[in-house]
Amino acid sequence: MNHLRAIRPNASIVIGAAIMLTMSIGLRQSLGLFAPPLTRDLALSMSDFTLAIAIQNLAWGTVQAYVGALVVRHGYRPLLFGGASLYITGLLLLATAQGMASVILGAGVCLGLAMACTASAMANSVASRAVPLHVRSITLGMVTAVGSLGALISAPIGQSLAQAYGWRVGMGGLVAMALCMLPAAWFASKIDRVPLPLTSGSEIGGTSARVALRAAARHPPFVVMACAYFVCGMQLVFLTTHLPSYLDLCGMDPMLSAQALGTIAGFNVVGCLFFGWAGQRWNKLALLGFLYIARSLVLILYFRLPPTPQSTILFAGAMGFLWLGVSPLIAGAVADMFGLRWQPMIQGMAFVSHQIGSCVGAFGGGLIYDALGSYDLAWKVGVSLGLTAGAVQLAFALLRPPSKPHGLPRAAPA
Repeated sequence: MNHLRAIRPNASIVIGAAIMLTMSIGLRQSLGLFAPPLTRDLALSMSDFTLAIAIQNLAWGTVQAYVGALVVRHGYRPLLFGGASLYITGLLLLATAQGMASVILGAGVCLGLAMACTASAMANSVASRAVPLHVRSITLGMVTAVGSLGALISAPIGQSLAQAYGWRVGMGGLVAMALCMLPAAWFASKIDRVPLPLTSGSEIGGTSARVALRAAARHPPFVVMACAYFVCGMQLVFLTTHLPSYLDLCGMDPMLSAQALGTIAGFNVVGCLFFGWAGQRWNKLALLGFLYIARSLVLILYFRLPPTPQSTILFAGAMGFLWLGVSPLIAGAVADMFGLRWQPMIQGMAFVSHQIGSCVGAFGGGLIYDALGSYDLAWKVGVSLGLTAGAVQLAFALLRPPSKPHGLPRAAPA
C-alpha cells in the first residue's frame, strides 16, 4: 500500500510509459510469427528476413545512447511521439511489402529507430524519474511487467488473423494495436514537467555528455554489466525470431508458436515483478548473473529433446519468468551508479552491447539454419556464451560490489 501511495502522484506518467512499452516490445516480439508465410509469399529466405531483424536491432542499439542524450536537451515529448509515429510507419511498410527492400526499411530501419525512442531504456528512464528512490526498483519491475503483456495480446491476435485471412491482414492487426502508442506517449511525456528528484550525491549533474560517457566506460562494474548484456540480446532475439521457424520445422501446429510467445509474456509479468522486488533488496548485478545462467540451463533442457506441445509451453513459462527481469535490474543499476540525469544515455550505451547480441542471435541463427538445415549449432553457441557471461557477471558482482564512479561533478542541491 505504501508503494502505491508513493507512485500515485505521477501514476498517469508511469501508466503511459508502461502502455507504450507493452506495445513497443510486444508487437516486435510477434514479428517472428509472420516469418514462414512472409518469406514464402515474397520468395525470401529465412536469412533474408532475419537480416531485416538484425538491422532493426543494430539501428536500435546504435542510436539509443544518442536518443538518451537528446532527452537532456529537448525533453521526452518529441522523441516519444516521433518514435511512436515511426513505429506505426514501419509496420505499415511491412504489411504492404512487395520485396526485400520494403521488409528491410519497415521491419529493419523504421522499427529499429522507433524502438530507441519507445522501448525499455526510455520507458524505464521515465518511470525512474517519476517515483521516489525507495520504490524505484519495484516500479521498474511493474512497468516492465506490464510491458510484457503486449506479446500476450498481439501474438494470438496476429496469428489468428494471419491464419484466417493471410499474413498481411495479421500485420494490419498489429498496425491497429500500435496506434495505442500515441496517447500512451503523450501521457508518458508529461515527465518533462517533473523536476529531477534530490539524490544522495550519486547524481552526475554539472557535466557534459562526453564526460558522462567517459565515466561510464571507465567504471568496471558498468563495463562488465554491459558486456554480459550481449548474451541477453542474443538469446532473446534468437528465440522470438526463430522459435516459430523451429516449431514449423518440427511439424508443430503454427498456433503453438503464438501460444508459446503468449506464455512467455504471461510468465514474464511474474518474473519482472519478482526481479524488480529482488533488485530493491539484493545486489542487482549478482541477480543478473544468476538470471543469465538460469536461462542457459532452461535452453539446454528444451533443445536437447524433441519438442512437444507440452514441453514447449513449459519451456515458454520458464523462459518467460527469466525474460525481461534484466530490464529493471539494468535500469536500476545504472541509476544507482550514475543518477537520473544521464540515465537514458548511459543505459543506451550498455544497450549497444545488447543489440549487437540481438543482431547475432537473429541473423546468425538464420545463417546457421540456411547452411545446416537445423538450429543445433545456434542454440549450443547461445548456451555456451550464456553460461560464461553469467558466471563472469556473478563472480565480479560478488567480488567487487557495485559502486559509484569517482572524480565527477555532482548535481547541485536543489
